Amino acid sequence: MANPADKYPDNVPGKWYVDTQCILCSLCHEIAPANFKESDSGDHDFVFKQPETPEEEALCKEAMSQCPVEAIGNDAE
Repeated sequence: MANPADKYPDNVPGKWYVDTQCILCSLCHEIAPANFKESDSGDHDFVFKQPETPEEEALCKEAMSQCPVEAIGNDAE
């Protein structure tokens, strides 16, 4: 389970985030490219835009459910 205390600092503010468990499998940004992308350092993905539509929210939930290391968090859930 993702830990809000371990969020990467490049996540934009909001309820969705990626924490330091991320192994850069890139699954999240394949599922929800409007919200996740690879960091400039190339060692993790992060939330660059919080979801703004029901469709984006659903894709973020899908990414969270499929994350192999449970590095995606949602403070609201």
